[in-house]
Amino acid sequence: MIRITHHRGKCIGCNYCMEVAPGRWEADLGDGKINLLESVQKRGIYIAIVGDDEYDANKEASKICPVNIIRVEKV
Repeated sequence: MIRITHHRGKCIGCNYCMEVAPGRWEADLGDGKINLLESVQKRGIYIAIVGDDEYDANKEASKICPVNIIRVEKV
């Protein structure tokens, strides 16, 4: 299992995460920021626990995020 954390309040809506991991990220048409799908929000940080098969794509998303607000770790 892996844990993905996303500091959505700092998101600039560049869409890079959506491009490399489209099954996990989605644009919010209301504010233009990106949502971490199937996540739970705790104090402004969104957290999703997902299968290992999503590790590579989401790790790439964390690396290319220009504002460095995505973390991916094995749990």
